[in-house]
Amino acid sequence: MGFRIAEIASQLGAEAAGDLDIVVSGAAEPQSAGPGQIAIALSPAYAQSLSGGQAVAAILWPGADWQSMGLRAAIFAPRGRLALARLTRLLDPGPLLDPGIHPTALIDGAEIAENVSIGAYSIIGAGARIGSGCKIAAHVTVAPGVEIGPDALILPGVRIGPRVRIGARAILQPNVAIGGDGFSFVTETPAHVEVARTTLGKGSLPVVDDPTWHRIHSLGGVDIGDDVEIGAGSTVDAGTIRATRIGSGTKIDNLVQVGHNVVVGRDCLLCAQAGVAGSARIGDRVVIGGKAGVADNVTVGNDVVLSGASVVLSNVPNGRVMMGYPAVRMDNHVESYKALRRLPRILRDLAARQKPVSNPDQSD
Repeated sequence: MGFRIAEIASQLGAEAAGDLDIVVSGAAEPQSAGPGQIAIALSPAYAQSLSGGQAVAAILWPGADWQSMGLRAAIFAPRGRLALARLTRLLDPGPLLDPGIHPTALIDGAEIAENVSIGAYSIIGAGARIGSGCKIAAHVTVAPGVEIGPDALILPGVRIGPRVRIGARAILQPNVAIGGDGFSFVTETPAHVEVARTTLGKGSLPVVDDPTWHRIHSLGGVDIGDDVEIGAGSTVDAGTIRATRIGSGTKIDNLVQVGHNVVVGRDCLLCAQAGVAGSARIGDRVVIGGKAGVADNVTVGNDVVLSGASVVLSNVPNGRVMMGYPAVRMDNHVESYKALRRLPRILRDLAARQKPVSNPDQSD
């Protein structure tokens, strides 16, 4: 199925010029675009590569001289990545899931609404409630009593544990695990980690009489809001007594760990390999960069940005941009890093300026 340039421009909310009746069926990078594809050249850096492809239409930066590039039509995108989001949404046919319930799927007394797709070898537990328009792919497990809101998309291999509620239009990418037990154990007497927290590492650790770890079971489940997306291989652990919560509009990347009792606010971004430890609280509109971590029981305020690989060990107030391990304000971290880079030169200069001091003659 193709789209006229005029239709694409309308969907992007952007201005267009040239032959707006040209039809394209896909998108491509400038150097590899064919005549039936629209080239994506969002900055002048891509102008030269347009000549390497065969595109007759492109999405360009505002003010681009599209005719000199040999194009017959152009769409001008003031905010390129936003245009890309809208274009890919328009061109994406979505997962190719067969309608209806596959004969090999096992439905154990669940409540299934209208227009639901359930793929091969998926299992829906007793008492589960699946909202209208949901698409559940193959090899998905939904525990008894789970609630999934309308128009959710659950892709292959997802595991949804007990006491989980998932809102409308959620997207769970392959092999997501929701509602597994939290990592929560305790010993009869204070373990090394408890002692270390109290002493801050001073002195030697005592011998633990009984090192046996006793599981604290997870009874709280998980509560996921509307329009949440969770990337492939990510996990959200069940809460101990109350539910672990993910706020509406939050997007979680691949291989992210959200621990038990965590509360994540609305419209957050958690990037790949980030980890949020148990009972941490993340505010609204927070961005947690790749490989960044948040310690347990820490509160991160609203509108905070944690740069990649940062590790938060104490509370962060609203609106801060944090960097480093331990995470500090980004401007402070940059100054500290510059000072560290200068340190060897400073020490060399200091050594060069030192004068030898002789001992005075003490003899009479």
